[in-house]
Amino acid sequence: MKTFVINANDAGQRVDKFVTKAVPKLPQSMLYKSIRLKRIKLNGKRCEISSRLQEGDRLDLYLKDEFFQEEPSQMDFLLAPPSLDILYEDENILLVDKRPGLVVHEDERHEADSLINRILHYLYQKGEYDPNQENSFTPSLCNRIDRNTGGIVIAAKNAPSLRILNQKIKDREIQKLYLCVVHGAMPKKQDTLKGFLRKDTSTNLVSIFKQPVKDGRTILTKYKVLGQKGRFSLLEVDLLTGRTHQIRAHLASIGHPLLGDAKYGHNRDNKGTGYKFQALYSYKLTFQFTSDAGILSYLDGKSFEVPRVWFRDEFFNGQLS
Repeated sequence: MKTFVINANDAGQRVDKFVTKAVPKLPQSMLYKSIRLKRIKLNGKRCEISSRLQEGDRLDLYLKDEFFQEEPSQMDFLLAPPSLDILYEDENILLVDKRPGLVVHEDERHEADSLINRILHYLYQKGEYDPNQENSFTPSLCNRIDRNTGGIVIAAKNAPSLRILNQKIKDREIQKLYLCVVHGAMPKKQDTLKGFLRKDTSTNLVSIFKQPVKDGRTILTKYKVLGQKGRFSLLEVDLLTGRTHQIRAHLASIGHPLLGDAKYGHNRDNKGTGYKFQALYSYKLTFQFTSDAGILSYLDGKSFEVPRVWFRDEFFNGQLS
């Protein structure tokens, strides 16, 4: 038997979701059977799969000890440096400027040095996160950015903030603006492009079509030209839909691939520029809440911007032409 006392980060979860994370060795079939047979009780009483946990609740699991045998504490995040470029921080969230070349989560290369591991190490060092004190929660990222794209990433320090931010992103109540440099002069000073994106999971490449296609998803990409010099244009882009590689693939599909993008552009166009990866940066974030934001309501209307983006500086300094 084991008893869990529900803390603030556990509250709000369904019983089955909590137990899945807190007791990973317990098979799903046995979890549901145990709830049905009252071997899992909430505050001493029968509970349902969908019962919601509240802070201070007691969850008793009358199960074999083998399911609770703990592995040695895994704190692989300590292998990553705790160094971060922090734009903003409070008791609930972190806004971090991720530099190109750093992966946000561990990928197929299994590198310990990822953005999330740096954040966990940083919070552990500050005494704000200890995996041994948590039943089911780990500070998490709310948005992703490709390895070779830089920009603002949002991290939630607690479960209530994570739930709110995930919903706000889904409801498009957080605006993320990007800067990019593309080849050529754009046909219009500003426009909203519409297309249909289909992803090939085997190659991690996407294709853009002008007309609806099977398994295709509608995409809307809004851009504004900030400057045009020689064979390059500097754009500000607002993703009205957020799909894999949307900016890179959509602009390439109309004949204006990003500078440095060998995946959707052409190496011959990038030759001699010194750019080894795409000139793309998520540089500005604004909280635009149109519904209740709970403990994060104080963020409404606030905007955060990366102070320096190297390719924007090079563009206006005449280093690109």
